[in-house]
Amino acid sequence: MKTPKFPPQINRLLLLIFAIVTSFLVARTLLTPASFGEYGFYRGNALIELAGLEPTFAGKVACGKRFPEALATLEKGPHKTLSCEGCHGPMDLKALAGKDAKPPKPPEGVCLRCHEANPSRPESFPQIDPGDHYEGKCLECHLPHEPDEVPPDPADAPEEPAPAAAPSTQPAESPQP
Repeated sequence: MKTPKFPPQINRLLLLIFAIVTSFLVARTLLTPASFGEYGFYRGNALIELAGLEPTFAGKVACGKRFPEALATLEKGPHKTLSCEGCHGPMDLKALAGKDAKPPKPPEGVCLRCHEANPSRPESFPQIDPGDHYEGKCLECHLPHEPDEVPPDPADAPEEPAPAAAPSTQPAESPQP
């Protein structure tokens, strides 16, 4: 019986496929870290490396040392269990160390992350439908550290008296005849 003879194009194609598969297997063996797959589909040593890094979040305690009035107000209200960085974003300890350091203003709509109507939340949890409740402008009507309070309306502020006109130091002009 005669062995079938393949055309040269098929031989070259099979050789190319064999070279690609072999290259892939060699590269995979050489480039995959030894701890890969130890705890799932990622590098096991990554956990040890990440645990050794210094945290970049300042935390509620550090924020409270820098802004005690805000923390005292927050601790009285319904948001007392929230972290400052949950609304204001990550704050590094170095960023809080400055004399004029202020946390960034929360972005518009940050309140919706928790308070947007969701049937999975308990009915007692304050929820809103953004389309019906002044969408994304929470901070215009609510104080985030005291959400049950309403901010003072600038129109209701007492008017300051206009400053009295200062006496003129220039001589008065005499009328010409």
